[in-house]
Amino acid sequence: MATIEQGNGLDLRSCTDKLTDNGKGSSHASDPEVNGDPGETQVDKYGFTGGAQQHTGKFAEEIPIEVLRQREAKWLEMLNSWDKWMAKKHKKVKERCQKGIPPSLRGRAWLYLTGGKVRREQNQGKFQELDSQSGDPKWIDIIERDLHRQFPFHEMFAARGGHGQQDLLRVLKAYTLHRPEEGYCQAQAPIAAVLLMHMPAEDAFWVLVQICEKYLPGYYSTGLEAIQLDGEILYALLRRVSPVAHRHLKKHKLEPILYMTEWYMCAFSRTLPWASVLRVWDMFLCEGVKILFRVGLVLLKCMLGSQEKLKACQGLYETMELLRAIQPQYMQEVFLVHEIIELVVSEKDIEKEHHAQLRRWKETHGDLHCKSPPRMHGAKAIMTAEPPSRQDLRQRPTIIVESPLAPKTVGKREEDAKESGKTEEEKQKKSIPLPQETVIPYRPPTDPSPLLKHLTVQGSKESLSSADHDTYL
Repeated sequence: MATIEQGNGLDLRSCTDKLTDNGKGSSHASDPEVNGDPGETQVDKYGFTGGAQQHTGKFAEEIPIEVLRQREAKWLEMLNSWDKWMAKKHKKVKERCQKGIPPSLRGRAWLYLTGGKVRREQNQGKFQELDSQSGDPKWIDIIERDLHRQFPFHEMFAARGGHGQQDLLRVLKAYTLHRPEEGYCQAQAPIAAVLLMHMPAEDAFWVLVQICEKYLPGYYSTGLEAIQLDGEILYALLRRVSPVAHRHLKKHKLEPILYMTEWYMCAFSRTLPWASVLRVWDMFLCEGVKILFRVGLVLLKCMLGSQEKLKACQGLYETMELLRAIQPQYMQEVFLVHEIIELVVSEKDIEKEHHAQLRRWKETHGDLHCKSPPRMHGAKAIMTAEPPSRQDLRQRPTIIVESPLAPKTVGKREEDAKESGKTEEEKQKKSIPLPQETVIPYRPPTDPSPLLKHLTVQGSKESLSSADHDTYL
């Protein structure tokens, strides 16, 4: 097993950029050379400009607008009674994450799935306190050099010193102050950037904390021992999923750390087309790290899983080149999601192999230098370990949108009958007018939902607070 000696201040690109972007600092999902003229200014529905988003139209699933509105109503119902759904209907939550979270609700759903909402409520003012501090100059210097490398063709991060880069700096700096023993690892930047595309800085910070501490503990610590262990777990699981691919990698002594480091540490955000990234994240934040293992196994099986496919890569170099340029049809949203769901790799499989790899590590390397807490396998495990109060899950302010799927209750019908007997003047006195303009921060650049017509989407160059965030659906 190869051991990485660098600390968590290492240049992650030194071992991963060769696999994805030839050192350009951005994935092919945001590379103008992939699919478009860099001079174009057209913005796609994900916020990428200049045709930079790989295969946006060709390989993204198109959902009928009626279906999308139904899913929004269902998610609104779940989010307003989150503890009950997670306790009694978790399987349904998982199924809806597999179908894809509606874009208008993705940020709020991720905040709830990860337990970031609860952490935020239990640590009121903590982010503001960290944000007001100057931070360690050593980490600030490294972070600032990385800012322009994160999705430079996305409208949020295109401008140097723009609000997207400012918020990215705030979130990453706050994490170095929150976990000074870990500091900053460059793979955290794309994770934080994806979060900022969907939520304000404070919420992105707490979701980043949950990902680093619950979903991928130890990934960003000195020595990267946790990622090396998971590389060996992936390699062991591949023997069962695709013996042909496993034998090929073993024959050429291709260490897992060489091809899966960026996949896992960046949660495939720098590898897959954007539509697939979002679907993978929906499932990953619901079900945990097994989703990353499944994605890795699917890609390895598809690229190296038959003798016919191996004819083109007779050596280590050719194999690395093949894994660096995964064929688009294997990363296509519908195909990839189907393969992930069908692949039978469970938390028990991963934990069993994890214990086996820990024993081997101790025999060859001794004890781990970084003791990480056990990882939580998804949203339900996190909620079970730290049960939230209803107060922690409460919306502030609460926006109630009646679901068109739910029938009116008897009480509601009686209230409606009473209202119908009142004069128009009495009704107007009782009613509370909606604000004329409510900002919806970081909404995906899609058409506003008919359910949300009273809300006005308005562009802004300013950073937005969590208080603002709580006003959107």
